[in-house]
Amino acid sequence: MSRAHYYTQKMSENTVELLEADHQASDWVILLIACIAQFMVVLDVSIVNVALPRMGEDLNFSYSSAQWVINAYVLTFAGFLLLGGRMADYFGRRHVYLTGILIFTVASIGAGVAHSGTQMIAMRAVQGLGGAILSPATLTIIVTTFHGPRLPKAIGAWSAVAGAGGAVGALLGGILTGLVSWRWIFFINVPLGLIAGVAALKYLREMRNKDATSKLDVTGSVLVTGGLASVIYAVVNTTTHAWTSAFTLEWLIGGLVVLVGFYVWEAKVASHPLVPFRMFRSRPLSTANAIMVLVGGVFFAMWYFLTYYFQFVLKFGPVKAGVAFVPTAIAIILGAQISSRLIAKFGVKPLLQVGASLATLGFLWLSFIQPTSSFWGHVLVASFITAFAMGLLFVPLAMAATSGVDRADAGLASGLLNTARQVGGSLALAILATVATDRTMSMLHHATKAAALTSGYQRAFQISAVITLVALGVSFALPRHTGRADTT
Repeated sequence: MSRAHYYTQKMSENTVELLEADHQASDWVILLIACIAQFMVVLDVSIVNVALPRMGEDLNFSYSSAQWVINAYVLTFAGFLLLGGRMADYFGRRHVYLTGILIFTVASIGAGVAHSGTQMIAMRAVQGLGGAILSPATLTIIVTTFHGPRLPKAIGAWSAVAGAGGAVGALLGGILTGLVSWRWIFFINVPLGLIAGVAALKYLREMRNKDATSKLDVTGSVLVTGGLASVIYAVVNTTTHAWTSAFTLEWLIGGLVVLVGFYVWEAKVASHPLVPFRMFRSRPLSTANAIMVLVGGVFFAMWYFLTYYFQFVLKFGPVKAGVAFVPTAIAIILGAQISSRLIAKFGVKPLLQVGASLATLGFLWLSFIQPTSSFWGHVLVASFITAFAMGLLFVPLAMAATSGVDRADAGLASGLLNTARQVGGSLALAILATVATDRTMSMLHHATKAAALTSGYQRAFQISAVITLVALGVSFALPRHTGRADTT
């Protein structure tokens, strides 16, 4: 019996309660419902990148403040993902899916009509909360719907959509900003949200853990979100305050103290902890999350730096910059589909090692960009390799994180993986953007603005290559046969 089949069978025993929807639907309709929502959530991480310059002009954002349009979303997303995962287990995947869709869609309207930086950041934070509720429900829907050999294929499709959402977001952001208005990067979520919500109401069966308590660890979510926000705020502001300044140290130490408080609360105080540390006894889950923090972070930052490189160095307009990301979207989809077909034969570990190696190669190649580099001669191949590696990695990471847990904890496992990705993204963007800015400022005294900016991006990609190399090393901690079809 395969490991995936064993856990699927185990998770179906006395832990799940099914309630019928209005209409029966094929499993692939259910997959489509899950993928639409995940696409929306990931789309809104990257769709703002190309629009940031125009948005900054209209709302009077500085360069450092512009990061908070992204980080406000990602931080609340990361901080409340685990709570969202638990909600899917406790209250049912259908109810939680619909709640997330509603919050996300309403917040998108609020962001689209924002007329100040404060309003924009606030609406982005609410969007992140909606995404945190919605995203774990999508993977829970897949894990509780698909069994046996169909599960890797379903996760492959979900991973391809999630990965491609980043590149498609850049494309749509460029087209909408250049041809209509940056406000439509948020309004585009409204029809998608309506379609997904109506389809879920009509076709999605409810499924919940009937033995679970409904008590949620809100305190844990607030602590982890507050701690991460404080640390990232300290890092982002090192462009104007020295690392050793009282301002930086107060925010940094304060955030670390809150994160320690989160650990103590979860381990010693909470009666129903947000993060039951027993989950990390699963070596595949622990290793997958560690790798996701590393690779998810640098991939997330890659969109940001390439967007600015295209527009401020190569002088692409918003539409051209968006179109430049089309090959990376194709590469992610190819990588995810190839990975989903090879995982049954080779298992998780070899695919992770190949993916991490290719990512390291891609980031190293990107680190050689110049102010005079051509898109076709340099950036295209390097970014394609890096994006292909992203698609190759996400399927085995999702399989490793979810295959070894009870179905009652499927929402929590998916929430952990998504949290690792978003936390990695927040930290990577804050750290790499700070490093790039410092490098640029130091070069401005004896180089052109384009050369100084490029030097900063080079440094960010060099560090990204080191991080993916570390992820390659971490992958060796996985059990040898994780994810193999013949594992018993």
